[in-house]
Amino acid sequence: MEYTILLVGHGSRALQGNVEIEAFAEQWRAQHPEWRIEVCFIEFADVLLDTGFDKAAKDSQKVIVVPLILNAAGHVKMEIPEHLAQAKIRHPEVEFIYAAHIGATTGVLAILKRSLQQVMQSLDAPDPKTTGVIVLGRGSSDKVANGEVAKMARWLWEDTQHELIDIAFTGITFPRLETMVQRQVKLGMTQICILPYYLFTGTLIERISKQFEHLQMQYPHIRFGLGQYFGFEPEIYASLDAKVLGVVSNQSQHMMECDGCHYRQFAQDHGQGHQH
Repeated sequence: MEYTILLVGHGSRALQGNVEIEAFAEQWRAQHPEWRIEVCFIEFADVLLDTGFDKAAKDSQKVIVVPLILNAAGHVKMEIPEHLAQAKIRHPEVEFIYAAHIGATTGVLAILKRSLQQVMQSLDAPDPKTTGVIVLGRGSSDKVANGEVAKMARWLWEDTQHELIDIAFTGITFPRLETMVQRQVKLGMTQICILPYYLFTGTLIERISKQFEHLQMQYPHIRFGLGQYFGFEPEIYASLDAKVLGVVSNQSQHMMECDGCHYRQFAQDHGQGHQH
């Protein structure tokens, strides 16, 4: 086999999250029967990075590593590259190429706009001027990753008539969802649309559903709408297609933001590689 695609999912403590990633990969294979697509996970799964790299390298001249990740934080910038470097040592005859993560793109914006439209319809199409929007991300210690969520919220504001679009995070950083709901209620919003900035289900999606129920009880005079995670939207497949075809056509390494940067080199030299 000339090349193999290794799709790297995050992995979840909730089994259904990993099942969805496997289903996503199966649908992607159906779209490209000529491609060999393997799947592995960063954590919380049976097939982790080292096993995934080894499986993909078998009978292949080239492995295209594709992170099924929205924002580039520690996993994308540190952990996957560390395991990729070890895989190169184990398989010196194989060329490993690291494609970019999904990122903040017009495709992701299209998904957010569609999700917002669906939530607004579920609320019987209220006035966007009195309907707040909260883009709810996972949260990271990496400011660039958090900034990608903020960027998408700004783009969403530019393309809609909603006067109040905020961001919130489910963990690690702030603000949190409840804080932003309080803010929007004080500013006079009578409806609030919550748009999860996630690819697949998992423990955090379950947490968001519970928080949504609590908010409905806390604010009985406010109408809330909850969007869906992105998972199987066509723009996600199109994004991955573009990354793979770009690598195949250019025949060159696609360096990640921070790939080879001084910070990462310093961390590796001083034993500060990514750890959970």
